[in-house]
Order: sequence, then C-alpha cells, then structure tokens
Amino acid sequence: MIIDAHSHVWPDEIAAAALGGNRVPGLTARGDGTVGGLTAAMDRTGVDVSCCLGIANRAKHVDKVNAFVAGLASDRRIAFGTVHVDLPVEENIASLDRHGVTAVKIHPLFQNFALDDPRLQEIFEAFGDRIAVIAHVGAGGDERTNALSGPGMIADIARRFPALRLVACHFGGYRILDEAEEILRGTDVVLETSWPPSLGELAPERVRRIIRDHGADRIVFGSDWPMTDPGEEIAAIEALGLTDDETKSVLGGTMARVLGVPSPWAR
Repeated sequence: MIIDAHSHVWPDEIAAAALGGNRVPGLTARGDGTVGGLTAAMDRTGVDVSCCLGIANRAKHVDKVNAFVAGLASDRRIAFGTVHVDLPVEENIASLDRHGVTAVKIHPLFQNFALDDPRLQEIFEAFGDRIAVIAHVGAGGDERTNALSGPGMIADIARRFPALRLVACHFGGYRILDEAEEILRGTDVVLETSWPPSLGELAPERVRRIIRDHGADRIVFGSDWPMTDPGEEIAAIEALGLTDDETKSVLGGTMARVLGVPSPWAR
C-alpha cells in the first residue's frame, strides 16, 4: 500500500493563487493543487493514500485550514492540519481537536517562524505522542528564511521530545544534504524522500546509502505534489536496488506505522 507522506492541496478557488505564490526558486508545479487534481494523480500513479498537508501562513487562518483538511479525510486521504506560534498553545490544540485532526505540517519558509522558536517547542510539548508532525527542513528561500530550519534543529527537537512522532522532509535538509547526513544519520527521526523537482536529481547510490545507514524503517516516501510527479518519484525509489522489504517500508510501511493505520507493509 503506497502512502505519499507529502502532498499539498488547497480549495479549488485559491489553488492557482497559492501555487503562484510559490517561494522556492526554480520549481514549476506539475499539478494544479486541487483535490481533484491530486485524486487523478493518485489514480494514474498507483498511490493508495495521500497525506494532505494544510499550512496557515497566519494565525488567523489556522482554524479555517484545519476545517478544510478535516473535510478531505477519507480512506484515501489523511488530513494534516496546521498550527501557528502566534496562537496560544491552547487555541492550536483546540482547533485540531475540534476538527479531529491528529497530524500537522510545519513549514518555516511559509509560516515565517523557526523550528527552534520557543513557542513552537511549547506546542510540541503539548502534542506528546498524540499529534504527528511533518516539517520542512532545509533551503528554499533567501538567507534569512533558510536559517529558519535545519537538521540541527530537527535533532534537537527529537532529543527534547522523544515521544513526538516526527518526520523531517527532504531527508532532513533540502539542498543541504551533506549537513543533514552528518547530523541526522541514525537519529530517532523519520526522514522523508521528496527532493523537488525530482529525487532523480540525487545519485541513486547516495540515496540508497542514506536509506540503509538510517534504516528503511525510518524512511518514508513523499512526492511533494504538485511540485513533482508522484509516478516519477515512485519509479526513482523502485530503481534504487533496495530489497523488496526495504522498498515496501519506504513506499508505505513506515508511514503506516507512524500514523497507526493498517497496512500489509507495516512492521
């Protein structure tokens, strides 16, 4: 059962504007960012379940975003909501609980706060092991924005909150993979594979080494749709020369375990 840990969707009426506001230079969207577009991509590429990630750039949008993603939840879509450090911890938790959302996306590049912001740490402490977190880590903006997330911050979060179910996007360091490998190798952090515009940009032998050094049971497949084509990203993983068990773990088994959803590939 293939689970895409990293897909973005917006309401139809704002999807085009949201994609037009993409802040990562050199990337061109491969999809339209709508729920219908995601469903068509899943059907075409063999993705069974997609994690639909919502992001509130401002605190005032948190509850609206959580309501939207909660409305997407189905047997093929898992809702990942949002929090914001400009809201009190209690209001963030109340919004997630009100909409039945049990996982969130943190995106420092778009939300304009750092992974080591003390206010975010307070939110993580309140999550315990109840709310799963997937976080962007690495570059993608200007120098100031890039400094908002890094593999060292992820390692610190994992140490401070050992119960937190934490997934670090882009192998824990988009465009700073040397640093991510050095800092995160073997840590108790789940790493996600997306590397826009394609995982194929990385040398297969390097990706294979990262997966085996860290452990396939701590690696999850993510496409970052609509910025990539999920089928091409799945093919890149299948071409790595991993064992069948390793491939199944990466493509869905590990994420099923992280989220506590049934899967024949979960271990």
